[in-house]
Amino acid sequence: MSYARDRQLDGLRTVAVSMVLYHHFFAVNGSVLGHLGVRLFFVLSGFLITRLLLDARFSVGFQSGAALKAFYVRRALRIFPPYFAMLGFIWFVNLEGARGNLKWHALYLSNFWYALRNEWTPWVLCHTWSLSIEEQFYIAWPLVMFLAPRRLIAPISVAVLALSLAYRFYWPFTGTPALARDLLPPASVDALVAGSLLAVHRRRTESWPAWIGLSVVPLTIAAMTALWLKSVPMTPVLEWLTWIGAEVFPLLPLVVLVGCCSSGVRGAFGRILEQRSMTAIGRMSYGVYLFHPVVLSLVVKAQSSIPINVSEQGPGRFVIATTATLMLASISWLAFEKPLNKLKRYFPYVSSARTDVLPSTRPNKAAGREYDASAYQPSYANRDEHGS
Repeated sequence: MSYARDRQLDGLRTVAVSMVLYHHFFAVNGSVLGHLGVRLFFVLSGFLITRLLLDARFSVGFQSGAALKAFYVRRALRIFPPYFAMLGFIWFVNLEGARGNLKWHALYLSNFWYALRNEWTPWVLCHTWSLSIEEQFYIAWPLVMFLAPRRLIAPISVAVLALSLAYRFYWPFTGTPALARDLLPPASVDALVAGSLLAVHRRRTESWPAWIGLSVVPLTIAAMTALWLKSVPMTPVLEWLTWIGAEVFPLLPLVVLVGCCSSGVRGAFGRILEQRSMTAIGRMSYGVYLFHPVVLSLVVKAQSSIPINVSEQGPGRFVIATTATLMLASISWLAFEKPLNKLKRYFPYVSSARTDVLPSTRPNKAAGREYDASAYQPSYANRDEHGS
């Protein structure tokens, strides 16, 4: 099976990373947008990774061992070089005093580091909790997709999603909120697996189940209410209920958003997502997310040389730090990441000369249009979730 270049999904990545930048550079009194942007990233990653893995599994000549090796090598080529370059720079200059605990981050255990300490120290690496969760997901999920019986893939996904939701509902009984409730893998695997279930469903049909059509609008309204209430003072019981609502209610709307954009949304919103600037930033969104706290630290240290206020949240910090982050991410993408990505062609998921995909019941139409074969490329051969 092949897909058109996911331009609208690239645009969604830009939306997600913009929410994170707004939260960290602009929002004065805090914002829920940053966390919501991360949740959107998780749904996108779960969907695209699972779609890629299923395409490989349903290809003629598929062998689980070779496909697993290819997946891990390709992930390493995409993720490790910029990540360890960032850690190397932080170690070299001891940015924000983070040198002493880099081994946790180098092992992709940042989420456990912050959960065990129950504080965001060092802050310059606090964003790596989500990268650690994704990496932990990348290690485990291909084993399910490649080794589990095909008929059990969807039930396993539903079971994992249910366990994650149960983890959330368990936390109010523990008393005091802690970072562990948000940072340990069960706290975020619901979004990743929800995206995976979307990919599993899309192999059969692009039509939404009736229950989704009936529930998406009420859940969207409930999610907006819960997210707004997070900024309002309230009792501990209401705080717990709002936290659960803000985590759970947006899940289905985000899945529907990703699903619609994967098929192609018509109208102004779709055209905005497909703008060249939106897709370009989306393709390098990994670097934008990865480097933005480092840039923020350096920009604040350079305040004496900057004529506008960047020491505090606000428009000055947002403009300067965002511009610097985009410049650094662009350099990294063009000079570093993109050339390394080309090496992935040496590690195909299916080593056979044939790379056909076994037939599925997925209809041969997307967004009401016939597929244009000339505009499509094999997703398992050339595409990963962090760019082309």
